[in-house]
Amino acid sequence: MTISARAVLFAPALMLMAACSTSPLSSIGSLGSLGSNKVSDTDRVYLIAAGSWDRNRDNVVTCDEWKAYAAELFNGADANRDDFVDADEWKSIVAIDRMFVTADTAYFDGNRDGKVGRGEFIDKPNPAFALMDTGKTCALSGAQIAGARSKTEYDVSGKKKEEGPTDLDDAKKGRGGAGGGGY
Repeated sequence: MTISARAVLFAPALMLMAACSTSPLSSIGSLGSLGSNKVSDTDRVYLIAAGSWDRNRDNVVTCDEWKAYAAELFNGADANRDDFVDADEWKSIVAIDRMFVTADTAYFDGNRDGKVGRGEFIDKPNPAFALMDTGKTCALSGAQIAGARSKTEYDVSGKKKEEGPTDLDDAKKGRGGAGGGGY
């Protein structure tokens, strides 16, 4: 079975497990500038992808595992072995992990020279750890990751996004409710 076929089969189960998680994410406080409680798109993709970096499958993702994953991606993309990934080489990173469509070269290119150096990519702090690893242990548990995945459907204050009406009667009366699809 291909990886994409497995992902399609297991995605609903992962979403259900994440939704049932009771892991508190109160540690994800104000994230944005000016005290915003919204999770940025870049932070969101890191939070959602965090579980895939568990190289030894022990249900804990460490900073070392993230760096090993990042190094593997970088080494595979650096076709000319110059320790830089340019826009054309970046495409091979995106082909392996779609997260890097959002967390793109502009996100990693700290010195704005139009290419991403090895250190810029591998050593850049991973937002998932910054958001969830409040104890600064450089380790994220499976419960933390599942909680973060479920939290991406909410703003970080814990308030659920507005929903449409539950049924036709609620729609006619102008009331919202759970599971109502949007407008």
